[in-house]
Amino acid sequence: MKKIFPRIKTDEELESLLDEDLSDYLHEDNFKPVTFEFQPKDKTVNLRVSEEMLETVKTVSKKEGIPYQKYIRRAIERSLGE
Repeated sequence: MKKIFPRIKTDEELESLLDEDLSDYLHEDNFKPVTFEFQPKDKTVNLRVSEEMLETVKTVSKKEGIPYQKYIRRAIERSLGE
């Protein structure tokens, strides 16, 4: 049976969870991709886009849980194959 990780509020709740068999929590719904940024960001780019496009970018980035500027940078990196 697939389980979703509960919101942990106290150390006691965490200790109780760790005493359980956690194998039911090991499924793709409980994980999301993570990227690590090692290179310094030392240059700035100004880009003019429509208000509608910017609002769409902000909405999508919010759903993915990242700041919109990081979302834009990630889209550029992906398009370049990096």
